[in-house]
Amino acid sequence: MPLLSMSMSEGTILEWFVPDGAQVTEGQALYSVESEKTVVEVDAPASGTLRRKVAEGETVPVGAEIAEIS
Repeated sequence: MPLLSMSMSEGTILEWFVPDGAQVTEGQALYSVESEKTVVEVDAPASGTLRRKVAEGETVPVGAEIAEIS
């Protein structure tokens, strides 16, 4: 879970825009995350195959691994 604000301690995955196992391109929107103050779309940091580790609706702490791109 990326740190989206200095006060953020956790975030909730609202929606995945890409199916598990799909090919993604660096900069492509992957998911939206809700923190205590905002909703933000997060882009892929690299290109490759997406493997989700967190489901929609799950709340996880900042720093938790939510997906892998290989």
